[in-house]
Amino acid sequence: MDMTNEEYSRYVSGMAKPSPMGKDLVWAFVVGGLICTLGQAMGELYQGLGLDKDTAGSAVSVTLIFLAALLTGLGWFDSIAKHAGAGTLVPITGFANAVASPAVEFRSEGLVLGVGARMFTIAGPVLVYGVGASVVYGLVLVVLQRL
Repeated sequence: MDMTNEEYSRYVSGMAKPSPMGKDLVWAFVVGGLICTLGQAMGELYQGLGLDKDTAGSAVSVTLIFLAALLTGLGWFDSIAKHAGAGTLVPITGFANAVASPAVEFRSEGLVLGVGARMFTIAGPVLVYGVGASVVYGLVLVVLQRL
């Protein structure tokens, strides 16, 4: 069955169930807030264990990345994200999921051509443009400081 793009768009619009916007916003806020609260609690815990503030912050980042990757590997992150929506996209956990998901999906193709080659399919552009933008911003800052 051949369809034009317009026909396909009408078909999808007719089949798609509208999202409950209010509920989605509340869940995203609650889950994102819980992730941030968990991060804050871990930071306090790590500082209580004797780490200075900067080191505790690094430990929190590593822990959140590990937990997000673990939940992705176990197949639980997608279940949480299905109900929480954008709340799981708190940058560090969403980024960890974006790296781990393709790695898990393509592991059957092997470590090099599957996991290694596909791991940064989603996160790669973020890294490229993030690093590129930081270089440009750094150069602008250097130029402005010299003026």
